[in-house]
Amino acid sequence: MKITKALTRLNGAGSGSGATGSPVFVLLHGWGSNEYDLPDLLRYCGAGSADYASLRAPIPYGMGGTWFGDWAHEGVPEGESLTRQAKEAAQAIDDWVRANIPADRTVVTMGFSQGGLLAAHMLRFDPARYAAAVSFSGWLAPGDLPGDATLAGAGAKPPVFYGHGAIDDIFPKSDVTAMSAFWRTHGTLDEHVYPGMAHSINMDELRDVQRFLERHGFVRPQIW
Repeated sequence: MKITKALTRLNGAGSGSGATGSPVFVLLHGWGSNEYDLPDLLRYCGAGSADYASLRAPIPYGMGGTWFGDWAHEGVPEGESLTRQAKEAAQAIDDWVRANIPADRTVVTMGFSQGGLLAAHMLRFDPARYAAAVSFSGWLAPGDLPGDATLAGAGAKPPVFYGHGAIDDIFPKSDVTAMSAFWRTHGTLDEHVYPGMAHSINMDELRDVQRFLERHGFVRPQIW
């Protein structure tokens, strides 16, 4: 897998200018969408002027692409198939990041659905490179990654925002529970469940993401 299409705004400086407060947001869309899907959400998260790289999934599907080419239903692989495909997609994302984002820039991943799984998955793939994750309606890939032991043993665990709808029926409840349980022990989890929301994103969630990013120093606090 190789990522060949991306929408980017990469103007900021590296660690010499305080990269912790000015990360690059790596945006990962959902099944059948494309790189134009998520950048506009940043302005609702207090990150309207932030640098970003919105990547198109490399497998053509729908109006854009899919990160997983084989699935059990509606873009959702399961079991060993998910483990294998998540690793392949993570490698493609990491290859793009290493080739296009300077090593001294802080990277925060943000994604929806398939992209939500991968946003958090990148912290497992390389805990040293990815600083935090925002997962909109994601779930957990089973199996172990080399970074899992590093995360479990770390004193300061990376911040992970996990938001999902109370009536989202795309995944079994066990998948949502597994995602929550993993990041309670491997990250600093901030989980929100939104009543009445299905497989989507709402304004309450975006405001919660803004608070999450402010609290961890990735965006400047704003007056409400």
